[in-house]
Amino acid sequence: MRKMIEQAAEASPRFKARITGVVYLLYFLTAIFAGFLSGRRLVVFGNAANLVAYTFYLVLTLLFYFMFKPVNRYISFIAALFSLAGCVIGALGLFYPAASRINPLVFFGPYCLLIGYLIFRSAFLPRVLGVLMVLAGLGWLAFLSPLASYLSSYIEALGILAEGSLMLWLIVMGVNSQRWREQAGTA
Repeated sequence: MRKMIEQAAEASPRFKARITGVVYLLYFLTAIFAGFLSGRRLVVFGNAANLVAYTFYLVLTLLFYFMFKPVNRYISFIAALFSLAGCVIGALGLFYPAASRINPLVFFGPYCLLIGYLIFRSAFLPRVLGVLMVLAGLGWLAFLSPLASYLSSYIEALGILAEGSLMLWLIVMGVNSQRWREQAGTA
């Protein structure tokens, strides 16, 4: 076990980024499956799948924290706290009606904004991904307004485009390892 932990710590930033992308993909697939089950009135199975999806998102949150820590460890930590709060509220909302009154997007909107900022400030990912994530964060926050009923399709499309683009970039390209190490060295 110790050897596995040491190997993981020594893995290249590009490999770690690709793992992050795979976890992101697993989250997406599990969340879609949970929605499918809930739509078929298999609520118990849908809730179980949602719990698995939230677990993947928690892992993703930790991976993003460590990926963006060299950019700005404080903002990366605050982003992780927002995501953690969103996951907890979302998971509790599955089982406790009082918790479902708080929309997890209150937390995931700022999370995407902060991740977008960190991507934009990073030297190891394309800035366009940061801009897309900021727009997605603004979209998730707009979901909380009365305009959501008119804009929901557009907001969801923007969120899927932004988060899907980031996920695919991480899986296919990873990060620029040299630039990540340089930024980590100056942090």
